[in-house]
Formats: sequence, structure tokens, C-alpha cells
Amino acid sequence: MTHSDWQAFLGAAGARIDNEQISDFGDLAGELRAARDATVLVPLTHLALIACTGEDASDFLHNQLTSDVRHLADGAAQPAAWCTARGRMLASFFLLRDGSTYTLRLAADLAPAIAKRLRIYVLRSKVKVEEGAAGAERIQLGLAGVQAEAALSGAGLPVPTADLAIAAFASGWVLRLAPGRYEVAVDASAAPATWQALASLARPAGSPVWRWLDIRSGWPLVTAATSEEFVPQMADFDQLGGVSFKKGCYPGQEVIARTHYLGKIKRRLFRLHAATPLVAGLALWSPDSPEHACGMIVDGTPAPDGGFDALAVVQDSSAERASLKVGGVDGADAALSPLAPLAANAST
Repeated sequence: MTHSDWQAFLGAAGARIDNEQISDFGDLAGELRAARDATVLVPLTHLALIACTGEDASDFLHNQLTSDVRHLADGAAQPAAWCTARGRMLASFFLLRDGSTYTLRLAADLAPAIAKRLRIYVLRSKVKVEEGAAGAERIQLGLAGVQAEAALSGAGLPVPTADLAIAAFASGWVLRLAPGRYEVAVDASAAPATWQALASLARPAGSPVWRWLDIRSGWPLVTAATSEEFVPQMADFDQLGGVSFKKGCYPGQEVIARTHYLGKIKRRLFRLHAATPLVAGLALWSPDSPEHACGMIVDGTPAPDGGFDALAVVQDSSAERASLKVGGVDGADAALSPLAPLAANAST
């Protein structure tokens, strides 16, 4: 099954497609409420995979990414980022390990550029970097809600029992992000049957629904609109377990370590809600400091009860205000709220 075939299959199932993304299945508001209250099945067309294979894959990625790749267990995943020499995040990932194969899950609009840039650094390392999963074209699906485990079992798929654990099956894998929230990567040839089996207990929903779930969980997906904008600590990547402060050099390590040990981070991740659209890369302003922006939206989507929700990186000094302005000092109000503490997952 080709990419076009998969899009045609989803279209026949009621999907509305905009710029190759699944915007919804006819009722985005209802799909968002189902994500909050019931169970949803989402084609993850906004995400992509990059496979790294070869005997040097672990060392290669360990020397490039912010996370401790060498200690990533087989059958597990970890948050990771790839940064510039200035410590700015080029992309955010979930890094999955299956034996000697490592797979980066990232924003689809960054995948071609990131894969190309990674290949530049391979040099003499015995590593192959390719877009997509190793050895097969995979379709990514998201499943979340109270019936998620039952839907997986009913479809004959394994159910990982720990967060960031991967359970492999004949034609793909299942990754558990959190209780009741899973990502399935399945061979393209098996995708229609897998979709139909999972849809028996889950409502089909557009990709904004999965992005809203990321916003609710505090996962900062870096996209083309925000690439090179944030040091990992600004996006709470140190709290999410995506930065190791015990490993050696990697791009941006000096800046990231200095920021950590000197405690000079002055921006952090917050949730935002507004009546007007909140779009990745949009600047935030505080009336107290009208001469420059005080933050930037990481990603935003419609909210289940109306309006728009977002994650945003905001200056600590401006975050003391209950409300900021969107797009300019005369812009619409946006209500700010802190994320729940993530200290249990923090990097060391």
C-alpha cells in the first residue's frame, strides 16, 4: 500500500485531508471531546520515522543526541533532542530501540531535513540513516482513552505494560507513551486491517486530536516553525528525561550543561488557552515589556470545550502574569497555567 493508497483508504473512512494531514473525520469538536472522555484512533500523519541501523548506530546517536543512548534498553524508548552548536533544538524525538535498530519519531515536516543532516555526520561510522522504518514502510496510528488496552487486545496486538516500553509483533510495534495512550507502527500492507480492528472500540479522529493530547501531557513537539528556537531546558526536556548531564560531548552540550549547572534558564514551558487560534511559532507579549516578545508557542490546537489550547515557552518574569497577549501587545488575551511537576522523570 502506497502513501496515496493509505490516504484514499482514510478518505473512504470519512477523513478530511488538508495538505496531506488528516484534519478530522467530519466533527473535530466531537473528536476532541472523545479524546478527553472516551477513546480515539488517530492517523499520525503529522509524524514521521527515521531509522538508524548498523554496528555503530548506538555510538553515533549517543554522540549526536542529548539523551543517554548507550543505556537505552532493548524494547524501550526515550525522549531525545538534536541540537545546534548553540544548544538550540533542531528537533525533538522519541528514540526507540529494537535490537541494533534505532528509530527516531519526530515531526513529519522536519524529517527530510533531519535525515539529510544526520547523514552528513555519519562520515566513516558504520551507520545507515534512512527515512521511514528499517526494512518496511510503516503507518503510524495513535490510540488513546479508556478502551485503548481493550482495543489493542481485540485487534490481536500486544499491550506494553510500562511507560516508554515497546512491544513488537509480526508487522510492527506498539509504544506505550502513558497509561491509556499508545502509538502503533504497522506495515503499510497490514494498516487497513489494523485500523478497522482498532476502530471497533475507538472513534476515528484527526491529527489535531493527537497534538492536543501532547499539549495536555506536556510533550513539546518541535516542528519546522520552532526548530532552533529553544534550548532543551526551555521546553522542559530536562524534566522529561530527554537530557543526560553525565555523558560526553554532543552538539550544544557545553551550552546545555552550563545552563543546567549555573541555573540560568529564564524561560520554561507553560500551557496556554485563548479564544483565538494559537499557532506554532507565534510570539507572545506581556504589557509589562512591550518592547520585545516574552515567549513563543510550541504548538496549538482547538480545545474540546471551545477556544484553543497550546504549549508555550515563556519568560519566567512574564509568567507571573495570569494573562499574556497573542501576536503583539494589542493582541488577544491568552490565559497562562503551569505544567504539573515532572521531577520523577528528570534527567541527571
